[in-house]
Amino acid sequence: MNRLARWTRAEWGLLYVTVREPLPKRHWRAIPMTIGAVALTAALQFVQNHSWGYQFVQDAGAVRAEDPLWLALLRTPLSLFVPALDLPVWGALAQILFVFGIAEICIGRWRTLVIAYAATLAGTLYARLGIWLGFDNPFGLPGSDRLVVDTGPSAAVVGLAVFVAWRYGAYATALAVTGAMAVEVMLKGNLAGKEHLAAIIAVGLLCLASALRHQRLRVR
Repeated sequence: MNRLARWTRAEWGLLYVTVREPLPKRHWRAIPMTIGAVALTAALQFVQNHSWGYQFVQDAGAVRAEDPLWLALLRTPLSLFVPALDLPVWGALAQILFVFGIAEICIGRWRTLVIAYAATLAGTLYARLGIWLGFDNPFGLPGSDRLVVDTGPSAAVVGLAVFVAWRYGAYATALAVTGAMAVEVMLKGNLAGKEHLAAIIAVGLLCLASALRHQRLRVR
């Protein structure tokens, strides 16, 4: 039991302390961006579930691989907050509140948004590459996936989880998230799973760039 406790403190201790300190003092004011993201996601879910708002949400935030690239890039920022119609909205809201909230406290709101969008954009661009590679390629996708509506926060959540875990020394957690996404791809091999891996690769490159930057600063 002591060994487990020591491992838990080593893995999550710094992250826990960082998140715990501002919450009792500032409460929800510690994560204003996250609260706004949750509210926006809930509002988009409400709008898209009504006949008068469905097409508006599709036009503003629904991304498909068949779309012109400029249009997909224009819609990608909002697509992060458009819940997938075939999944429970409460899952998306919980993911945003928990992971975005931790990230906002630990790395700041602007860095959180940058990493979230980078992960989402990586998934969006991978979908086009995967369809171009074709279903016969292990990294490819079937042509029918070009019609799939690609929205939701999952790629951003996965990317943020890996980045924050790496940044705060929770390396086993980062590895576990990556392994879980790899298993998802092996079991399902669907668009969402492969986009999650693309998001992790993009965030891994950001982690590498951050590490190199800090190393150069220490040398100076």
